[in-house]
Amino acid sequence: MVKKSKKNRQAKKDEDRPRQVRLPGFITKEDVGLGDVIKRVTSSFGIRACGRCERRAEALNRWLVFTGRHRT
Repeated sequence: MVKKSKKNRQAKKDEDRPRQVRLPGFITKEDVGLGDVIKRVTSSFGIRACGRCERRAEALNRWLVFTGRHRT
């Protein structure tokens, strides 16, 4: 039987949370995922999102989040 150390459990827990990038002076108070940002930019150029684009946006949102507020 292999016991998981507290450090390994914490590392796994940290992997599940998206990375957060704090942007000072960010316009909105809500968090915005990287996939949402890319989706907004491409739609402003007239590119429509397909099913694969939606799945890619969801995956990118899980990976990186832009936030305007300071978190502790």
